[in-house]
Amino acid sequence: MFRLTEYMHQLVAPTPVRHRRGSGGVKPVVIWNLTRRCNLKCRHCYTVSADVHFPGELSHDQAMATLDDMGEFGIPALILSGGEPLDRFDFYDIAKASRPKVRMLALSTNGTKIHGETADRIADIGFDYVGISIDGIGKTNDWFRGVDGAFDDAVRGVRECKARGIKVGLRFTLTRDNAEQLPELLQLCDDEGVDKFYLSHLVYAGRGDKNRGEDAVHDHTRNALDQLIDRAWVAAAEDMPLDIVTGNNDADAVYLMRWAERHFDQARLDNLRDHLEAWGGNSSGLGVANIDHQGKVHPDTYWSDYTIGSVKTTPFSQLWTGDDPMLAQLRLRPRPLKGRCGQCAFQKVCGGNTRIRALQLTGDPWAEDPACYLSNAEIGIEDAERLTVTPFRGKRHDPVHRFT
Repeated sequence: MFRLTEYMHQLVAPTPVRHRRGSGGVKPVVIWNLTRRCNLKCRHCYTVSADVHFPGELSHDQAMATLDDMGEFGIPALILSGGEPLDRFDFYDIAKASRPKVRMLALSTNGTKIHGETADRIADIGFDYVGISIDGIGKTNDWFRGVDGAFDDAVRGVRECKARGIKVGLRFTLTRDNAEQLPELLQLCDDEGVDKFYLSHLVYAGRGDKNRGEDAVHDHTRNALDQLIDRAWVAAAEDMPLDIVTGNNDADAVYLMRWAERHFDQARLDNLRDHLEAWGGNSSGLGVANIDHQGKVHPDTYWSDYTIGSVKTTPFSQLWTGDDPMLAQLRLRPRPLKGRCGQCAFQKVCGGNTRIRALQLTGDPWAEDPACYLSNAEIGIEDAERLTVTPFRGKRHDPVHRFT
């Protein structure tokens, strides 16, 4: 996750850099997909969820044992996700037990079920943050999410959270079909008192892989970042409350640096770069982990094709600190990148961006990320051509040994 507003504040009021610890000492933020069941049918769903029962989900006892292990391991944050996590039969038991075990507890939801008693119970648990996904205004959102009325129900969820003093954010996945509604979504944040706005770049996983033809073209992506940077600058310079973050395209950090070059002196630019290099960009397999609905552990939520192990048989803490070869490579700095990513002058900032897109399109997790929207000149290389991609349709069961 790229915390745009946070780094904009570094340009307004620079602070000393806090460096990330070595890979062996990093405890990950865990995104836990409690269930695959969901009442919506989103076009970009990375878990291909549906409103049916999926076999193999963790039992209550397995889920609670996993939670105990993560608490003892000392993960800093836990995000309860789905499917729609509220559809998990023991969701409230898990959420209540999670609260004292982690510093930050968040809920990632479509928001359509948050009202009345459900909203009261969420407030009572004490979530630090509730992220509600909205992918356009009105009918646009309903088309993306596959259910009429989903937009109105999600906005109701935002209002119910705000009425109970819960910090709430909107999560928006950018595609070419909804990019033009970004200004309206930012206005919705202001109108409803939303605390955070999260723009997610499309990742080619699940239905997001099937619908990758809808990925925002590079010009749309740049235009969206221009809008977010303008809004983040206002938020930082005028102390406005909206916190803006982006996800799944770490080239956003380099784009901010290029913007800052046009507006700030060298000392502030150097401080910004130091902070961004300390952050390090993409954190799959290092600062972020995923447990899916069946208890399988992945380097992040989009790496469903690569499983480190299962919490049904091995505690998460042991899987994460074991000798998994893909985790070892993801934790390398620099990573063994190829193509434009391998030649990029900003590897320490971006970290090679989102590896799963390269894997999905080429079969090679270390190929260049096709969603990098910066020119060769902007990333400090010459005479390089963009990757011409023929979508990869082969098996990817052993990406570590095939591409080392």
